[in-house]
Amino acid sequence: VAFNKPAGVLSHANRAGEEARALLQARYDLKEECFVWTAGNGVERRLWLLNRLDSATSGVILAADSAELAVTVRAQFKRKTVRKVYAALVFGVPKLPQETWRDRLAVQKQGGVVRTSAVAGHVPAESVMTVMRSGRGEPRVSLIRLEPRTGRSHQLRVQCAKRQLPIVGDQTYGDFKRNREFARAAGTRRMFLHSLETQFAYDWSGARHTFSARAPLPAEFEQALAG
Repeated sequence: VAFNKPAGVLSHANRAGEEARALLQARYDLKEECFVWTAGNGVERRLWLLNRLDSATSGVILAADSAELAVTVRAQFKRKTVRKVYAALVFGVPKLPQETWRDRLAVQKQGGVVRTSAVAGHVPAESVMTVMRSGRGEPRVSLIRLEPRTGRSHQLRVQCAKRQLPIVGDQTYGDFKRNREFARAAGTRRMFLHSLETQFAYDWSGARHTFSARAPLPAEFEQALAG
């Protein structure tokens, strides 16, 4: 199953009291990586989360109602055989209409907080960037398509920032001054990164299956381009 997660919603609750802000308002088992709740008939139900998105990122997020199927699909993510496509609204205009970005990132996790840097890193990161459209207003913004070939924490956000193309609304790696000005003009503080499409193939019950899900581009992106 695929959900279209809104910006600002957690993929799952990390601690008690966060259920109201999560994709499903149910207890989340961190060890089993699944939502757990009791149905109206008293039967316990479970839904296994297959991938995650930062709370500020909207778009496609996947789940399965079978533990065995969850293991099978998660293996595709680990093998990097899942095709993921994102859309991002960035400040500025890329120099080339299409480019492959290759970087070495440094990823640190402390106290449950992840921070990634494109300086003095050793973790390889690769993404393909394609310009979709550029706005004509000020500040100048561009809609770009990003297809990560690797899956590093905050990879797309850091790769954009490194190239002086910070994602609009990114409160960690973005341009804070332009974010404030844009938020006042547009009336929204969301981060403009959206998981547009996810596609993969897998073997299940003796047959080969393909799965594809697409989440439409949020209206705020179009409004910002027209602005």
